[in-house]
Order: sequence, then structure tokens, then C-alpha cells
Amino acid sequence: MSTTATVAARQSSRVPLLAALAAARAWLFLIVLITVFEIWARVSFGASFVGNLFNLRSVAVFAVAPLLLAIGQTFVIISGGIDLSVGFTMGLAAIVLAHTVNLATPALGTGAGLLVGVAVAVLASMIPGVVNGLLIARLRVPPFIGTLGMYGVARGVAFLLAGGTTVPVSNAALNYIGNGQLAGFPVVVLLTVLALLVLHYLLSQSKFGQYTYAVGGNRAAAVRAGINVRSVTIRLYVLSAVCAGIGGILYTGRFSAGAAQAGEPLLLDSIAAVVIGGASLFGGSGTIVGTLIGALIVAVIQYGLVFINVEPFWQFVAVGVVIIISVLVDQSQRRLGGGRVDE
Repeated sequence: MSTTATVAARQSSRVPLLAALAAARAWLFLIVLITVFEIWARVSFGASFVGNLFNLRSVAVFAVAPLLLAIGQTFVIISGGIDLSVGFTMGLAAIVLAHTVNLATPALGTGAGLLVGVAVAVLASMIPGVVNGLLIARLRVPPFIGTLGMYGVARGVAFLLAGGTTVPVSNAALNYIGNGQLAGFPVVVLLTVLALLVLHYLLSQSKFGQYTYAVGGNRAAAVRAGINVRSVTIRLYVLSAVCAGIGGILYTGRFSAGAAQAGEPLLLDSIAAVVIGGASLFGGSGTIVGTLIGALIVAVIQYGLVFINVEPFWQFVAVGVVIIISVLVDQSQRRLGGGRVDE
């Protein structure tokens, strides 16, 4: 066998291994992070990072809000789009919930007042999603521009409704949702797990999930296959907005106040979780499980750096570096798989 043929054979044998490592990058990131913080904790404090139940609960609670934004964002990114408005959609839902609960609770009682507040908050969160979907699907506005514009609109409306401040809310049922525990687990974590299971099923087992992958993989082919791409696109952005709205509801319960800026710092975290979890910004790939691992990575970075007494500003640096690495790995994976990567 010639030298050239030998080299080609070796390279071809490495491709499956490299592709498998690229596909498992989220798990590898998580394992490495946990190992580093565990070693640091044992050397510096003589205690365990992973073996401490308080730490595990804290990481899980840290992950809730960005994860809820990210699981809706997952659908949008798989379809080849992006939703930059989720942060202030979350803030808008938080403010609407706080005002509605404050008005409804005295008249209807704790439980009914909360139910009315949740219903109104979810409906309010759907409005930005519908507008985003119509702009992108009907008027062909690029997703980046359309959702960036809605980012500003939702931000302004949320601050106007809040009067430029936070809106305190007093409701025992809402407080239990935000801070209570059930069988030793935080209620917000259990509700988030439920949302994960439902959306995992929707993405992996339903026709809507298949259509989402089809639109992101090849939009023209999806149209030729008879998929109503416009309808799917609108529903995707409504779903993303509703997930953000649920995040705003849980935020309000946790802090007993609605805040317009509740989700502002979480936009980057939500996109990071999706990308780190293996979804491609080119569309056509991604999973809810991957997004879950990505959100846990972000939460471990944020909580772990606080745990080892590193300045919190390094969180942004660390998350940004992981995003860049993930995108570079994704591009390499596409090259190994024969996919097109724009030069």
C-alpha cells in the first residue's frame, strides 16, 4: 500500500472517533467542569463539591430560568432561526403576573387568584411570539432583526407596566411554587423537569418536532414535501415565548416580585445552553437532552466560580469561551460529516 493510501486510511479510521467525541462534547464539558470543581473543593476546603446536597440543589435552581428559555429557544434554533426577545418576554410575563395576582387575589382568593394570574401572564407572553412569527414567516423579516425589534418593544412595555421598578406580589401559593419543596426537591425544579419531559416528547416523537427538523435542515425541501412552513414557524416562536413566560412566572414566585429586567441577563445563557448542548446554529440539529446538559454546564460554571470565590465577572468570560469552543467543534463536526460550512 502506498504512503498516500496509508495516510488516507488512517484519517478515515479517525473520522468516526472524532465525530463521536464531537457529538458527546456537552457531556465531556460537564464531566471536566465537575471534576475541576471537585478537585478544587477538596484541595482548598477539604469538602466535596458534588457530594454536597446544598450545592446540587443550588446548581439545579440556578439552571431553571435559563433552561426554560433555552428549551423554547432549542426549537427555534433547530428550525434555523433565533429568538433574541425571550429575555424581556420573560420580564413582561413577570410584571403581568404580579399585577394580575395582586388584583385577583383579594377578590378570588389565593388559589384562584394565582390561576388567573398565570393564565393572563401566559397569554401576554404569547403576543411577542405571535408578532415574531408573523414578521418572520409572513413578512420575511430575518429572525435576528425581527426578534431584536421585539426585544426593544417587550422591554419598553414591561418597564412601562412596572413603572420603572419591581412589582411586589403577595400570594402564598405563588410563594410555594417559587420557594417550596416537594419530597425534598424544589418545586421550581420539578415543574421545569415536567416541562422538559413534555417538550422532549414534542420534539422527538411528534409531527411538529419532525417538521421543526425538516424546516431547519432544508427549508425548500420542507415546502416541496407539503409542510406548511409558515404555520410551523409561527408556532415555533409562540412556543419559545410561552417558555419564556413560564420562566417569568417561576421567577416571580421565587423572588415574590415581578421585574421587567428578570430575563435580560439570561438571553446569552439560553443561547449558550442550546449551542453547548450540540444544536447547530445552521439549523437542522439539536435535542432537548443536549440543551439540558448545556444549561447544567452554564449553571455549574456560574455556581462553581462563586463557590471557589472567583469574581463573578469571570462567569461571562468562561461561558463565552465555552460557546466559542462549541461552535468550532460544531463546524468541525459538519466538515467530518460532509456538511457545508460557509467560508
